[in-house]
Amino acid sequence: MQEKENILYILKKTKEAIKRNDVVLMKELSNMTIHSASIYNDADNIAIAVIIYGISKIIERKRYRNYKEWPSFFSLLVNGLNNAITSLEKNDINKFRESLKSIRSNIKNISGHLHNYIEAVFRKAQINKASRIYEHGISMQQTANLLGISVFELAEYVGKTGIADVDLSITLNIEERIKFAEEIFK
Repeated sequence: MQEKENILYILKKTKEAIKRNDVVLMKELSNMTIHSASIYNDADNIAIAVIIYGISKIIERKRYRNYKEWPSFFSLLVNGLNNAITSLEKNDINKFRESLKSIRSNIKNISGHLHNYIEAVFRKAQINKASRIYEHGISMQQTANLLGISVFELAEYVGKTGIADVDLSITLNIEERIKFAEEIFK
């Protein structure tokens, strides 16, 4: 595990964001973990990124709250986050990882349409976060392996988003460079 304190901060902020239904903050928190995940190839950061992004997408879809399974799912979700935070505070990394797994495995215990919807959201969250890791320069194969998806799924998603088309060598034109240099030496 890398950056334990950062993960703890992100989980606590996620809990606050869930209480306020702050989907934007949850997505930002998820993206914050991608940088660490890319640098360290850290499975814990990757799991956090996927779970938080998945939660944000689930919270965003207010119609899910109409399903009879929602209160049970939401309670299990919050309990899983609480357990992950407590375990991390106690330096019990194994229990922390079990808490993260329980959040995902609790989805399997939900019946009906909500189960299918939430499963699909988490699958798409994995692919989305994989594309962000790939965007940070990790190979497609390595990224797909880290997130447990196929290279084909990742390539298809990246192709649709245009991530692979970004030209990192684009710079300022000459006039803008001169103006920038003049501003520096004033």
